[in-house]
Amino acid sequence: MAERAGQSLSLFVTGTDTGVGKTLVSAGLLHALACYHPRVVGMKPVAAGTALINGVPANDDVLALRAASNCRVPPELDNPVLLPDALSPHIAAARAGVRIDIDHLVACQRALTLRADAVVVEGAGGFHVPLSTTETGADLAEALGLPVLLVVGLRLGCLNHALLTAEAIRARGLTLAGWVANQVDATMLAQDDNIAFLQRQLQAPLLARIAHQAAPDPRILTFDLLPTWK
Repeated sequence: MAERAGQSLSLFVTGTDTGVGKTLVSAGLLHALACYHPRVVGMKPVAAGTALINGVPANDDVLALRAASNCRVPPELDNPVLLPDALSPHIAAARAGVRIDIDHLVACQRALTLRADAVVVEGAGGFHVPLSTTETGADLAEALGLPVLLVVGLRLGCLNHALLTAEAIRARGLTLAGWVANQVDATMLAQDDNIAFLQRQLQAPLLARIAHQAAPDPRILTFDLLPTWK
């Protein structure tokens, strides 16, 4: 299901929007994959938004992926672009005077495949989030050429977002390897009906269904088809 470069497995995680649980799912995948692979590492190519931790700028998503990884790598590989402002990457990069170079991000991912047995790459925001005035996260995903896992944030409007994102992924010639249903709205009605609809329409396996959690814990997530990735 996930691409192997040599002996390494790689997967790209995207979402129907920002704040739908991509980091939770990516960290959960890392914990699960560690049961089968001695070296697993997460990658956040572009992270926007930092806070000072012990006097050092850090991003919560990056820290969560590192905590879930069992392979330590240079920070310039697992997070090549760290932007101070929690904004769309193209705006945050412009404010920081940074140019996001997709070729460089791809090179970092390829370098990680030489250091780890499994690499989980988490995109920023939604699939088409702008990285510059001319390129988006979809361009990065296409350049990486990895199978894609779609995290669907279960809330009103998610059906449209999920179908559009799946269409955009396939339009880039990429494989939609599977999807995860994550209940981000605790009060959402007709969840089962929404999930059943997406199971019919997305034409990709539902790998996990995550109930709403006040304090999400990636260590307890289970993925139905994970053993097939070994």
